[in-house]
Amino acid sequence: MEVLVFAGTIEGRQLVEWLDARGCHVVACVATDYGASLLPAGSNVTCLQGPLSGQEKLRLVGEHDFCCIVDATHPYAQHITQSVADLGSACGLPVIRVLREDGVDDAGGEHVADAQDAAALLAQTEGNVLLTTGSKDLEVYVQALADAAQRLYVRILPLASAVDHALELGIPASHLIAMQGPFSQELNEALMRQLDIRVLVTKQSGSSGGFAEKVAAARACQARLIVIDRPQEHGGVSLAQAQALLEEHYGC
Repeated sequence: MEVLVFAGTIEGRQLVEWLDARGCHVVACVATDYGASLLPAGSNVTCLQGPLSGQEKLRLVGEHDFCCIVDATHPYAQHITQSVADLGSACGLPVIRVLREDGVDDAGGEHVADAQDAAALLAQTEGNVLLTTGSKDLEVYVQALADAAQRLYVRILPLASAVDHALELGIPASHLIAMQGPFSQELNEALMRQLDIRVLVTKQSGSSGGFAEKVAAARACQARLIVIDRPQEHGGVSLAQAQALLEEHYGC
């Protein structure tokens, strides 16, 4: 049994580990070296690293006998989810979309639609900012804040490319926190108190992304909370439901 998994999240890694343990062959697609390093090195796992074009995805499916495709990509990567859905339609393969649980019923704070709105709101605030949204949209915040180098503390993945990108944008090394999450409430609080953080910016990263712990830390430190809401998705299942579907319908 072969399953094509577009991973890159905690849920994707857990699903690949689950399939590997059950003897199903998995072709796992991830975007970065770092994502590949987190996947199990099992005999049933083939990892493909780097973005794939539409033609490359079609060729990959043509070279294998996949029973289905699993989309376990990041909830904010809508363009990838759409491309996976298009691939399933083009190849006649069912697509299982794995959704991340929210983790907090009432997070409070100020909710915005995207990084541009968050940056505009930040421009109206004062005090140090802990930015926990990664390095991808960092330029948006730097352009919005004239004093970004003084106010922004940026938590990013421990990747040379992410660190270099932040440095190129003028964020000093002393304001970079290169760590792999998720993080406990206690660690979030310690960082916020140490750095005198007055505003915390986060995506709605769900329970597996440590969202509840960030919300609780902001409350404990009496810091302003800005939440970039998750894009609405229709359809999709939880990780446990995806495992049940794979077991029931495909014998995994």
